[in-house]
Amino acid sequence: MAFTLLAAWLVASSQVKRRNWGFWVFLLSNVLWVVWAVYDNAVALIAMQVGLAAMNIRGALKTEKVAHKG
Repeated sequence: MAFTLLAAWLVASSQVKRRNWGFWVFLLSNVLWVVWAVYDNAVALIAMQVGLAAMNIRGALKTEKVAHKG
């Protein structure tokens, strides 16, 4: 949960590099949530984290494009 909060703080930054790091930290938090969900046999949580990871990958790619433009 701490990584999720840190990621949210980074993504809210006005600096492109911090936002990009935020998406990578979000991806790390998705992996950690999935590890816990597998241990706890929480299938719905795994499904949600896969969906969130897809959105975080999209955000990371879009942020990376912005970083290379300016």
